[in-house]
Amino acid sequence: MKKLKKKVYIGLSADILHEGHINILKIAHNLGEVIVGLLTDQAISSYKKIPHLSYKQREIVLKNMKFVKRVIPQETLDYRPNLNLIKPDYVVHGDDWKSGIQKNTRKQVIKTLKKWGGKLIEPKYTKNISSTLIKEKILKVGTSPDMRKSKLRRLIEAKDIVRILESHSALTGLIIENLKIIKNKDYLEFDGMWSSSLTDSALRGKPDNQSVDYSTRILGLNEILEVTTKPIIFDADNGGRLEHLPYMIKSLERIGVSAAIIEDKVGLKKNSLFDNQSGSKQDTINSFCKKISKAKETKISDDFFIIARIESFILGKGLNDALKRAEAYSKSGADAILIHSKNNSAKEVFSFAKKFKKSKFFKPMVAVPSTYSKTFEKDLIKHGFKIVIYANQMMRASYPAMVNVAKSILINKRSYNSEKKISSIKEVINLIKNDTN
Repeated sequence: MKKLKKKVYIGLSADILHEGHINILKIAHNLGEVIVGLLTDQAISSYKKIPHLSYKQREIVLKNMKFVKRVIPQETLDYRPNLNLIKPDYVVHGDDWKSGIQKNTRKQVIKTLKKWGGKLIEPKYTKNISSTLIKEKILKVGTSPDMRKSKLRRLIEAKDIVRILESHSALTGLIIENLKIIKNKDYLEFDGMWSSSLTDSALRGKPDNQSVDYSTRILGLNEILEVTTKPIIFDADNGGRLEHLPYMIKSLERIGVSAAIIEDKVGLKKNSLFDNQSGSKQDTINSFCKKISKAKETKISDDFFIIARIESFILGKGLNDALKRAEAYSKSGADAILIHSKNNSAKEVFSFAKKFKKSKFFKPMVAVPSTYSKTFEKDLIKHGFKIVIYANQMMRASYPAMVNVAKSILINKRSYNSEKKISSIKEVINLIKNDTN
């Protein structure tokens, strides 16, 4: 009777394979048949950045390696579901997980293996090399427009909610790119950037009424694109004339923007957060659907999102009008729906979400909680929102800080008194240096 080979399980992200991975796979192969639990985008994003390559791309690489017998998805950082299913004789993992965010995962693996006498094998970690270090070096070189563009769709599929923060300059882009926090074992970061017409206008000292044309805004956007890799959502206001819309969509897609949000207002723009909306008009459903269809026809990649922004609540037209528009825009091809509100609570956007979730034309929803800022992300998730955009906070934070420093210098006739309230020039230089050198 043929002796059955031992089963060996390895959990891998395998975003960028290096000599450390090959060493682990060789050791595992010598122990028996290797089953790789390939971490999904969702599993990886729970403790670090979403991987460079998609799950399918990583799976193809592993399936074609001679050391690997089988590849299965590992849906979470927790090994136990797959271990209980396979009951491997061995689990192989580098000894680097004895501390840090995966420490508890290691304890769970050991406890689970004991149930059937399995064993954890921990080869010595290969020094001075890791996927994270390699990715950091790659990201310093940059990213391709197609790779950046595809990240938004992957984030929507992988995360409970995609967290987007306004960026109005290359410096704010660098902050968003590099900021990460571990809190209560949760990995926290902003997933992408919002290119706002309001902050683009304010940066140039102009009113938010499309005084700054799309060409100027896209030129400014290039400065952010040059030093960052995260996806960007572009505030396209009402998209302009139907005949001009394709040129904007082509320009955005070509440089690597992931999505354009188009609002259903017509005429001279008036910011939706103004109390006085007299003179503001909403497009007809038929006319706006033509814009969505035209944008969809123009775009080349399925990864580029067209997001329809509904202004019904802003203009006092109510829930039924908003729902009617959402379904029509969805049928016309919108990839997601932004329901806008200037109320100081999320009550009306949640009432919309409750109804729209039941529609057969439901699409992912976007929230912009500028006025209902007390709303927690967990409540947005509960009501079915997939993207949250913090639309103007970076610009608003910079204004009072700059005014206060300017006042301090005037009053004290020197800059010393303001030094404790501002970053050192060294800190700013290092932020730029770390990203470009």
